[in-house]
Amino acid sequence: MRETWATSGVDLHLDLSAPGGRRAKLERALREAIRTGRLAPGTRMPSSRALAAELGLARGTVAAAYDQLIAEGYLTARTGSGTTVTDLSGLPPATPAPRPGPAGPRYDLRPGHPDVTTFPVAAWLRSTRRALAAAPARAYGYGDPAGRIELRTALAGYLGRVRGVLASPDRIVITTGYAQALALLATVAGRGARFAMEDPGLAYHREIVRRAGAEVAALDVDGRGAVTDKLDTMDVAAAVLTPAHQYPLGVTLHPARRHAAVRWAQRSGALVIEDDYDGEFRYDRQPVGAMQQIAPEHVAYIGTASKTLGPAVRLAWLVLPAKLVAPVVDAKRHTDRHGDTIGQLTLADLIDSHGYDRHIRTRRLHYRRRRDLLVARLAGLRRLTVEGVAAGLHALVRLPDRGPEERAVLDLAADHGLALQGLGDHWHHPGDHPGGLIAGYGTPSEGSYPAALDILVRVLRAVDA
Repeated sequence: MRETWATSGVDLHLDLSAPGGRRAKLERALREAIRTGRLAPGTRMPSSRALAAELGLARGTVAAAYDQLIAEGYLTARTGSGTTVTDLSGLPPATPAPRPGPAGPRYDLRPGHPDVTTFPVAAWLRSTRRALAAAPARAYGYGDPAGRIELRTALAGYLGRVRGVLASPDRIVITTGYAQALALLATVAGRGARFAMEDPGLAYHREIVRRAGAEVAALDVDGRGAVTDKLDTMDVAAAVLTPAHQYPLGVTLHPARRHAAVRWAQRSGALVIEDDYDGEFRYDRQPVGAMQQIAPEHVAYIGTASKTLGPAVRLAWLVLPAKLVAPVVDAKRHTDRHGDTIGQLTLADLIDSHGYDRHIRTRRLHYRRRRDLLVARLAGLRRLTVEGVAAGLHALVRLPDRGPEERAVLDLAADHGLALQGLGDHWHHPGDHPGGLIAGYGTPSEGSYPAALDILVRVLRAVDA
């Protein structure tokens, strides 16, 4: 086969439309591609014959352009190795380097993230190799918008065994994360549908629902979780709950309120959406089972790998009532057609080989030690209380009613290089709400966690005085 630009070297767009002779235009285009990094150091250039044929130039023109760029140091020619792009790292950049942004906090105790340094790299690689070796060729094409059957089958077994979820593969839809799962349910509910969402709760989730065309109504939360008795009076199509570990207060939904929510859904035909974002991480007793098992036809269950593995694994799962499977799959087909096949196959193997269970057991012990250290370090506080530590990856530090103000404490922490989250950002509406700090003990690396706690204790002691 004749060697051409398409079969030799690299693909590169060259703009030869500028004024000037052919050789000058080619030199200018290649020089710009090298200086801007579009042709990376070490890249092997096509032969002068191949490039000339593709660009419709004389071979001598291309050869002369190559010679000029070699003389200028942009290209390097070695016998037997062809012509390659020179490393220009020692030369001034073609464009000014971007100015660095403001430095982040030295210590980060904001909630919502696991310790990503504990990602099971070796186990993930083993599962990837096994999954790809066994995958049929069609797995690399367009897939089912509901997700790979291998992962849906693995999840059906895992969720039933670990979370008590009643699921079959045909009731499961794989999504790219909790955000997509919630948006799909809001889309299917229809524009103008009202969703009851916990107050306090994550503002980002409320915005997801609104952007999908639904409306949001505040559902109070107290020491026994969401006040689900109020659902009968709220005229809503769905209620989004975090029953295993309410975010951000950290309480578990009381059994009576679980059943009240289910009875409401059964009577009204509404939907309970169960956000089980960190249900595997309970420390003082067995994890609370999923609500979904009480009424599978009235509860949509959402789980995710973002806390167990890491946010980089863009995988979550919906376990749906039968009537919602088809509309949700159709909505997903028109959102992104299908998700990451290789990641789904890998996670399926990780679950089937019990590597996922082993990882979660290890992480549970890891986070329990962190939780215990946090509680021990804050035990001497007199005016502050620590709540919500039975499960999950965060704790709530309640501030005294008579001050200081939540914003002042956050600013004091920031002055010490420590990032925290305030409770105030989580209320549906501004007002006279109790103040608090949310400390996420999953975020820091193992090496920085003790130092982060030192700063937290220093800040809280100043507040507690």
